[in-house]
Amino acid sequence: MENHSVEVSVIIPNYNYARFLRQRIESVLAQTYTDYEIILLDDASTDDSTSILKHYSANPHVSHLEINSVNTGSPFAQWQKGISLSRGKYIWIAESDDAAEPSFLKKAVSVLKQYPDASFCFLGSHCIDGEGNQLTTDFDRWTSKQLSRSHNMGVFDGEDYIKHNLYWRNYIYNASGVVFRKQCFEQIKDLSCFSMRYSGDWLFWIEMAKQGMVVEVYEKLNNFRLHNVSTTKKGQKTGDGVREDIYIVNRIEHSLVNIGRQRKTVRHGSFYKEIKRLKVPTEIKEELTLHLASSLKANSSDYYVERFNKSFSWLMPWLITRDKDRL
Repeated sequence: MENHSVEVSVIIPNYNYARFLRQRIESVLAQTYTDYEIILLDDASTDDSTSILKHYSANPHVSHLEINSVNTGSPFAQWQKGISLSRGKYIWIAESDDAAEPSFLKKAVSVLKQYPDASFCFLGSHCIDGEGNQLTTDFDRWTSKQLSRSHNMGVFDGEDYIKHNLYWRNYIYNASGVVFRKQCFEQIKDLSCFSMRYSGDWLFWIEMAKQGMVVEVYEKLNNFRLHNVSTTKKGQKTGDGVREDIYIVNRIEHSLVNIGRQRKTVRHGSFYKEIKRLKVPTEIKEELTLHLASSLKANSSDYYVERFNKSFSWLMPWLITRDKDRL
């Protein structure tokens, strides 16, 4: 690809997803919006990925093909590498096992142009299986609160979005559904998210939300592929994923001064609930419970507050719960 400016840099990080790569790349090439470059990255795959990537490297949209000789062990390191190579005003990290509807980029770019103070926009997803069949699983969980908004969009102050949404969970559950502004990424001072193993994407979107507004688009234009085994599930088995989550919540509580005592109590209680339900040895649960108490100054009574609020918020609407707090 000639070295001229493009509006969007599409980063496709891959590791051992040869069976999905063609569909992923073809879904990018089928976009109705065409002012983009494609950056192909491979993290030392052991399947047929490299031959597929080399085939597509001849496409005029492809500006880079980078193949690692040694696996980094971190998908987020690949994100950082792709962004460093990018020339676009906007970045789309198109995960190699996902796909997109042809109108995805056109919609995302138009939204970011409409809201120049937005750091990123997030579109909804259909969940698909390994064969590409649409599943009933729904990670968007939109309610009448979201779907009643004009133009099928929600526009939020970034810090409010962190406080009411990202404090509770990573609502930005799939990077393939996001297009973000590179200039906002360049304003982030702490990129420790890229060294994390399990929850780096959650921290990344928190840092991005600090840089501007956040726009949610209530249209399912992304296709998010679900697998039986995921990095998140592996982190649950060891407890390491929970440790990273506690670290992230601790960072939010130290960076936002107006979280509120009740919100903190319920959030801490949800950690106790999560630890109780982990299918790990008792000693790991005990270690995580101690870590939670020391990191967030949480105590076991927080668990009962969370359970009470969950059970009786319908009767007492002033009680905070994760779902009610969501913008």
